[in-house]
Amino acid sequence: MKFTVNGREIDTPARPGQCLRTLLRENTHFEVKKGCDAGDCGACSVLVDGEAVHSCIYPAQRIEGHEVTTVSGLGTPEDLHPLQRRFVDAAGFQCGFCTAGMIVTASAFTDDDLDDLPNRLKGNLCRCTGYRSIDDSLRGVTNVECAGSEPSLGRSQAAPAGPRVVTGTEPYTFDTVVEGTLHIAVLGSPHAHARITAIDTSAAEALPGVHAVLCYRDAPDVAYSTARHENREEDPDDTLLFDRVLRFHGQRVAAVVAESPAIAQEGCRLIEVEYEVLPFVLDPEEARSPGAPLLHAGKGSESRIGDPSRNIIGEVHGGVGDIDAGIAAAAAVVRGRWQTQRVQHTHLETHGAIGWIDDDGRLVIRSSTQVPFLVRDELCHVFGLERDRVRVFTARLGGGFGGKQEMLVEDVVAAAVLRTGRPVQWEFTRSDQLTVAPCRHPMRVDVTVAADADGILTALAIDVLNDGGAYGNHSASVMFHGCGESIEVYRCPNKRVDAQSVYTNNRPSGAFRGYGLGQVIFAVESAMDELALELGIDPFELRRRNVVVPGDDLIGAHPEGADLVFGSYGLDQCLDVVQEALSRGNDVVAPVGEQWRIGEGMALSMIASNPPGGHYADTSIELQPDGTYLARVGTAEFGNGTTTVHTQIAATELGTSPDRIQVRQSDTDVTTHDTGAYGSSGTVVAAKALLAAARELHGRIRKLAAELTGTDADAVVLEPDGARAGDVLVTPAELLEAAGEPLRAEGNHGGLPRSLSFNVHGFRVAVDVRTGEVRILQSVQAADAAFHLAAALFGVDDRAGVAQAIGTALYEELITDDLGRVTTNVLRNYHIPQYADVPRTEVHFVDTFDTIGPMGAKSMSEAPYNPVAPALANAVRRAIGVRPYELPISRDRVWRALGR
Repeated sequence: MKFTVNGREIDTPARPGQCLRTLLRENTHFEVKKGCDAGDCGACSVLVDGEAVHSCIYPAQRIEGHEVTTVSGLGTPEDLHPLQRRFVDAAGFQCGFCTAGMIVTASAFTDDDLDDLPNRLKGNLCRCTGYRSIDDSLRGVTNVECAGSEPSLGRSQAAPAGPRVVTGTEPYTFDTVVEGTLHIAVLGSPHAHARITAIDTSAAEALPGVHAVLCYRDAPDVAYSTARHENREEDPDDTLLFDRVLRFHGQRVAAVVAESPAIAQEGCRLIEVEYEVLPFVLDPEEARSPGAPLLHAGKGSESRIGDPSRNIIGEVHGGVGDIDAGIAAAAAVVRGRWQTQRVQHTHLETHGAIGWIDDDGRLVIRSSTQVPFLVRDELCHVFGLERDRVRVFTARLGGGFGGKQEMLVEDVVAAAVLRTGRPVQWEFTRSDQLTVAPCRHPMRVDVTVAADADGILTALAIDVLNDGGAYGNHSASVMFHGCGESIEVYRCPNKRVDAQSVYTNNRPSGAFRGYGLGQVIFAVESAMDELALELGIDPFELRRRNVVVPGDDLIGAHPEGADLVFGSYGLDQCLDVVQEALSRGNDVVAPVGEQWRIGEGMALSMIASNPPGGHYADTSIELQPDGTYLARVGTAEFGNGTTTVHTQIAATELGTSPDRIQVRQSDTDVTTHDTGAYGSSGTVVAAKALLAAARELHGRIRKLAAELTGTDADAVVLEPDGARAGDVLVTPAELLEAAGEPLRAEGNHGGLPRSLSFNVHGFRVAVDVRTGEVRILQSVQAADAAFHLAAALFGVDDRAGVAQAIGTALYEELITDDLGRVTTNVLRNYHIPQYADVPRTEVHFVDTFDTIGPMGAKSMSEAPYNPVAPALANAVRRAIGVRPYELPISRDRVWRALGR
């Protein structure tokens, strides 16, 4: 079968039933991505004879005689297509996994299509950007500056990988060829709770092309957690590689390793398993009640489970003062129960890894992970390997949002590689992501809040029930964090926290943007709004009277430690900016009709700049003979922009231009250690470590140049072409020759102390009381992120967090039936925001400078998400007079709340 791709003729057969996407990738067109394989996301879009199609649902047999154009056929990194150039100039991507398909689709647009983008882009999803920068790209708006020789810090400069991302030449996890690679398919449990009584793998093992079948008989008897933290003992060791007891639908029963995915899947169908079906429990309230089925009964203290005899993963109880006395002294008291839902991260690149044995006999894992060093260490723990015998690294990641702070595939891949001696890969399907990958923790949050007649809080209490699912992984930590800054942001003499994370036979819950704060803040800020209504006080003013200010203690269940401090403070400015913006309004006209009700709402949030307990980064930077610098950092790039920030910090400190900084990253061979890219630590931890290394190298170069020229080191200035002492320029080659050794410096940072970031969000909405539709008319966020290391990046990051939170607030929900099966198992049934769903959020950065963060900066990635859902709920409440207590605030829930 002959067809043309990007002007080159290909002659290759297509397998029966094969789609065009896999045919193209088998011919090394890795620019064509896999996001859903169901025609829902558009990451695989290509042009067929000039018409955009989803290649994942285009039959490969039909391509004979046709012309295919991928994003790489539109332009190259050296010669960009005009549309590709606009995406670079507008910072029109973050992780970039959707970008190739987005550009291909848009390349077929006419000028008239720009007036109909909600329809024209409905087949292309982006989880990262919030779509505004994509809209800017399509309309030719420039958001970045041309890089020059002047300091780049704080300026809007293009991402270093931009030209490669927009041409599809930047590699992601599976954009490579490893000869002889085998493939894994996994047989999942058909029951919510069962014990394997017998398993027969002989028929699968006899299938031609099958190299191994793995099950509990082959698994190391080593318990671990899929969650990854610097201190592995933060999480319960309640998981085995393969377990004889199965605790949720879809849990691994066996893995088949074969020559192709199809053979591996056929092997799974040949495995015969006999199960003893066990009682199961799906409701967390029932799970912690006497008589409930116990998921991890008999596991001892070495598992670090809170109380396996009550299904308790972990719990916290504490507070200050007397809640009852505070209520008795109040003029108004609000009590309520709020419920949040399961949400999937929906990063467009699914979980996956490729493993092999290298020439030195080491186990090598190329993975889509946010935490390569922690994965390496846990693989060593599970398989009894030394750290120098395992390498874990990443290519660019196609999104994460906390979902890749887990070890979900690397353990099985490692087991298969060690068993077969062959390269092996395992790539989650989109259905795997939606049904078995950990999700955001659903929480039930009870809030009691009371205040005197002046609006001064007299009591604040929360009672949190957190559904951890079948395995504990992040559950205790998410619970603790969720109960922290959510109430610490308020001064109150009487506070109480009671919280439990419990096991159920639902799919496991895990790390998600905000790490528990979003769920609890939804409840606390909703209760605060109701309190403002009870007292007749403006909601902004109620917050002003009660929020913490520098000098106040931070108190939740217990007083915070001395490591969390006010490195800067902009919450007061954030409140002012959002209130002024809502008062000013915008040019969006409310819909006309008696069925529409208009309301405004706001909410605030506070978050620590990085996780507690230490978050470590080791870095180095080295002068090269050609005058460039090689920076080595451990943190991963998945759209969080850390590579851009690291490049600009190093370039500014070393007096050079960003194009002279090369960053090698996220590889256990590159540097000593890095805790990982989570908790917004890429800027406040890894960047601070790199800044220390750059400053050390700066000093060494100046000192060496001074010695060579006989001048004072203070008179030496670093320039792109060397070090200048008066009229004398000492070249990099001369510096290296004089040094007689590499000019290299190291820097590290331990993540302490930590600062605080603040966000305030406001909405104006219209609600149709006949249908329950919620229409956003104005969306405003003010962020206290202190100094903007990369201005364009910060704006995109903020709007991205808002867009994802709008999805949580209005649309997204993973549905589980009464047998524990996830029924939202395809992307089209799980509504993440499309272009048409996301308003053009006004983002305002207030003026602060942090004394703790690198060059005055604070974290940004997680913070924007947290106040959005309660702000939207409060706007709906003020529009219709009925309080939303459950997420998402979908039109059917609004309709029912109105008694329709």
